[in-house]
Amino acid sequence: MPSQPSSRWVFGYGSLIWRPGFVFERAERALLRGVHRRLCIYSHLHRGTAERPGLVFGLERGGACVGMAFKIAESDWDEVRDYLRAREQVTMVYVETHRPAKLANGEIVESLTFVADPHHPQYAGRLSLEEQFALVDGAVGEAGSNIEYVINTARHLKEMGIADRQVQALAAMIASKHAPAENQSAAG
Repeated sequence: MPSQPSSRWVFGYGSLIWRPGFVFERAERALLRGVHRRLCIYSHLHRGTAERPGLVFGLERGGACVGMAFKIAESDWDEVRDYLRAREQVTMVYVETHRPAKLANGEIVESLTFVADPHHPQYAGRLSLEEQFALVDGAVGEAGSNIEYVINTARHLKEMGIADRQVQALAAMIASKHAPAENQSAAG
C-alpha cells in the first residue's frame, strides 16, 4: 500500500528532476508504471511562444517512466502543490493525478503527477526525432532556450543512470548541429 500523510510525494520526469523549485525532504529515483516520458507538449510560454512554439515533456499512456520522487513534508504540501499548479498548469495542458510510484528501495508511494492531456490543443502527440528537433532548435520562452531544457534533462537522466533513447538521441542531434566550429572542422 502507498505511504500516506505524514508526508506527500511528487513525481518528476523532466525539468522537475533538475530544477524542482520547491522545498523537499528527500529525492529518490522512482518508477511510474503505465506512462512514459515524451516531448509531446507544444510550449507557448516556458520554452517557446505561440508564434514559435517549443516542446516540453509530458507523460503519455503506456510503458513506464523512471524519474525522481520528491518527499514533501505535510507542513509544506499546500505551498508546494500551489507552486506546481502555477508552474505546470498555466494552460491546463496536463491532467493532475495521483499515481503509485515505486522507489528504488521497493517502497510504493502515492505521487502527485502531471500527465499530458491528449485532447488539449497544445498536445503534439508522437513526433519524429526530426520534427522534435525542428521545434526545439531556436525556440525560446520565459524559462529559457528549448535546447537548454532538452540538454539539461538528457544530462541529468544520464547522470542518474536512466536510459531514455529518445531523449539521448535528440540531445546527440542537437550537439552535432551546435558543436563548436573547431570541432566541426576537426571532424571534416
